[in-house]
Amino acid sequence: MVDRPIEEIVCCMGQPVAGNPTQFIMERAFNAAGLDWRYLTLEVPPENLSGALAGMRSMGFRGGNFTIPHKVAVIEHLDDLSEAARLMGAVNCVNHKDGQLIGENTDGKGFVQSLKEIVDPSGIKVAMFGAGGAARAVSVELGLSGASEIIVINRTESRGQELVDLLNNDVGIKSSLVIQDGEVEIDDDVDVVLNATSIGLGDADAQVPVVVETLSENMVVADVVFNPPQTWLLHQAAERGCTCLDGLGMLVNQAVIGFQIWTGVDPDPAVMREALEEYLEI
Repeated sequence: MVDRPIEEIVCCMGQPVAGNPTQFIMERAFNAAGLDWRYLTLEVPPENLSGALAGMRSMGFRGGNFTIPHKVAVIEHLDDLSEAARLMGAVNCVNHKDGQLIGENTDGKGFVQSLKEIVDPSGIKVAMFGAGGAARAVSVELGLSGASEIIVINRTESRGQELVDLLNNDVGIKSSLVIQDGEVEIDDDVDVVLNATSIGLGDADAQVPVVVETLSENMVVADVVFNPPQTWLLHQAAERGCTCLDGLGMLVNQAVIGFQIWTGVDPDPAVMREALEEYLEI
């Protein structure tokens, strides 16, 4: 029998995790890059998170993704955080290096990387729907990438103001809050309109509360929702001549960044995009 190297292992921990496409994307990318790595999708309830992290250390996992409900709770079990993860107060990617578990957040980085393929984020004005986890991650990364202003549009004043205060005080980007009560008009000088809520997830007819007539062809309109990729918002924006950015690119770029963090190798984004589209049957 010929000795073979033990496979390197990374994972996803969350609850629920059924239907998460990351394993399918990552293992296709590992194979394309010639890496003998495995990606495990693990159902971990909150009460078992501490033990799961101890197991990750003990068994030498190279890292992992953390999804709902662990993005905040995982922090207390880590040794250090990146600047972005510290500002966001949430982690979705952990790297096991030199015996240390280092927390990162690739949510916002994935979006910004997709946006850079269309427009330089430096100096842009953004109108963003939402103040939850995705909105927090994306807006922090936009601030770190040099965006000039973010208008947070949210139904709940307390949550929206918390994000605005973070952006103004800790990230150093001009930010203000618009309380969403009915449809919201978008100012003419806005460069990017972003839906950072779950509106549209699994429902192509779900409407983001925006006055579509205020969307203009000089704007980039983006959606973090990846399934379906053609959301109501993007359909309306395309009809008005806007440049559109779907959530698939954000998800693929998140996977690309995680792959690079763990392996030190640049994967083929086209392979990952193809795998995601195959998984989603689109």
